[in-house]
Amino acid sequence: MHALLGENGAGKTTLSNILTGLYRPDEGEIRLWGERVEFHSPRDALDAGIAMVHQHFRLVEPFTVAENVVLGDHRDIGRAFLLRSRAIERRVAELSGRYGLAVDPRARIWQLSLGEQQRVEILKALYKEARVLILDEPTAVLTPQEAQQLFGTIRAMADDGRTVIFISHKLHEVKAVADRVTILRRGHSVATLPAAEATLRSLAALMVGREIELGRRNGNRNVGEMCLQLEGVGADGDRGLPAVKDVALSVRRGEIVAVAGVAGNGQRELAEAIAGMRVATAGTIRVAGRKLKGGDAREAIAAGIAYVPEDRLGTGLAPGLSVADNVVLKSYRKPPASRGPLLRLRKIRELAESLMERYDVRASGADVPARQLSGGNLQKVVLAREFSGEPVVLVAASPTRGLDVAGIETVHAYLRDAAERGVGVLMISEDLDEIRALADRIAVMYEGAIVGERDAETATVEELGLLMAGGE
Repeated sequence: MHALLGENGAGKTTLSNILTGLYRPDEGEIRLWGERVEFHSPRDALDAGIAMVHQHFRLVEPFTVAENVVLGDHRDIGRAFLLRSRAIERRVAELSGRYGLAVDPRARIWQLSLGEQQRVEILKALYKEARVLILDEPTAVLTPQEAQQLFGTIRAMADDGRTVIFISHKLHEVKAVADRVTILRRGHSVATLPAAEATLRSLAALMVGREIELGRRNGNRNVGEMCLQLEGVGADGDRGLPAVKDVALSVRRGEIVAVAGVAGNGQRELAEAIAGMRVATAGTIRVAGRKLKGGDAREAIAAGIAYVPEDRLGTGLAPGLSVADNVVLKSYRKPPASRGPLLRLRKIRELAESLMERYDVRASGADVPARQLSGGNLQKVVLAREFSGEPVVLVAASPTRGLDVAGIETVHAYLRDAAERGVGVLMISEDLDEIRALADRIAVMYEGAIVGERDAETATVEELGLLMAGGE
């Protein structure tokens, strides 16, 4: 079990792409089981026994889960080139149950949440029985109990002679499961050391080249009046089935309330219902006492709801548009971005440059397409746009998913600052460490319903994990 740590852009993904045959190295050599190897394609790496769970998924959205898991594996092609669908679905369901990665083999990828899609990626790697398994943030959407189960499975693979390269931003997981740790910074390996000899603070400092503050939110704060009230809210998922069931929840000004749960339990649908992107089938949503009709994103924006979606590049931003255009996606109808029916391009660029400086968005200019930015900078653009509207309520879904430790520190600072300024923050996350570091109250969601609420100061990881798994 070898952990690979580093900031976004440090070279972890590039190195992994070389190991999996997606990239060709410019120099150096790769030795596998003592023999020098050269990979000309991903097929070469797969044939050699190397598989990877990518951070950015390699899935075909119109296909089912089972079809994606066996994609490219000729063992499951029958006579006349027909796919043995039922047999494959049974095998995928067996794998799913064996490794605790609940997902419907017949569901199509576009119908799944990001967390469920990540489970499919893990199943793909496990299905191939790779001798070298590269995992990029594999536990982002698992409960602590499920993560421990997965680690046990991976440890058994290592005991059988297989190698696991574990890429993670969760330093405590690295400490708990890795034998050795390699830290990358700006493309260079700066240290390799036994995990037992490292501390969380020393690992963070090696990653970014400076000391990182890993503290909790100060409990002394002023909490104001109610700004978001949900009463009996229900909503359907993309497949037409109830995804949110009778949810009652409240958030006050200056308060951070977290919704914890394993992905696929209705969190995304709940966030979209609050943000007006999904019609609520039952209940009422009130912002600062104002009842919303629902299902209207413009109404939610006008009421003061800011929304940071979990899919920042697909839903949060328009990747083909510039940073400047993305910054004004919600405000281009009003001054100073426009005058009547005409856009004021110079004002838009000035506004974007001001927000880029304020939120430390690192790009060559405001005219750069959003798709060229790193994950951390993409998240900063989304936060800059949402905060610039002076929201009453901020709904943040998985706000630090896929970010490095420095990016996480920055986003956490923004959320704390928003709460200090009187914004009510509803944070949706699967990361219990993040939730316990930021939240005042924690509501746990399971199968579309709120099954428990705990004070963040006294809640334990074990207790929250049990609730997330449907236990009492």
